Amino acid sequence: MEHTLFHIQGLIEFTPRIFRDERGYFLETFSQKWFEPLGLAPNFVQDNQSVSGRGVLRGLHFQKPPHAQAKLVRVSSGKALDVAVDLRKDSPTYGQHVTCLLDAEKHNQFYIPAGFAHGFVALEDNTTFLYKCTDFYAPTAEGGILWNDPALSISWGIAAPLVSPKDEILPLLKDFDSPF
Repeated sequence: MEHTLFHIQGLIEFTPRIFRDERGYFLETFSQKWFEPLGLAPNFVQDNQSVSGRGVLRGLHFQKPPHAQAKLVRVSSGKALDVAVDLRKDSPTYGQHVTCLLDAEKHNQFYIPAGFAHGFVALEDNTTFLYKCTDFYAPTAEGGILWNDPALSISWGIAAPLVSPKDEILPLLKDFDSPF
């Protein structure tokens, strides 16, 4: 397993070793051992899955404390541009974001600690998005930031994404009081 650290502390891309032969391939999709050399020990308690058509954008979402979630995300089919926005008040990178191209052929994964808003856009039809979470879904803890907030300058790579009505009315970063 290889890992890549980003300029925003805490964000990590994992790329597994894939063992291929005439029968197909094998890879580990998760191991706690990936996190140990990085001084992390996330306790994942819930797995989620969504399927999206090309151009579907979901996000930017998070859960507020005490139900804040770290996530380990990947796609099992298709491709998605994944985005994490730093919402940690005391972070020198507050309001900055990182993008990670998740690709089912590459089998890479993106770790997003608590304190980040998260979203993705499907770049292919039938993109299956899988994520492990460190806390259970709590509707009363839901939060979000507007996906196309000009202050974030996120290049989603899709001209007219399909966004839920709920995601179209999320607040701008400047109107947001971070709980992190």
